Amino acid sequence: MLSFNDKEAIFGTTKVGERGQLVICKEAREKFDIKPGDSVVVLCDKKKGMAIVKANVLEESIDKFIPKGEK
Repeated sequence: MLSFNDKEAIFGTTKVGERGQLVICKEAREKFDIKPGDSVVVLCDKKKGMAIVKANVLEESIDKFIPKGEK
């Protein structure tokens, strides 16, 4: 792992399998508490790339900005 600061790091590389699957390295899974069966969201931007976010974390962030009756 290459750490830039407390909030940014590179955990390594992974290859896309024949079925399009990715393996998230152990260190990243541990740091972000990703366990088997957890849902993740793949966010994409053609210029900036991709990001993987735990679904429940994204939902919590959205809840802060959008009142519950407006979703």
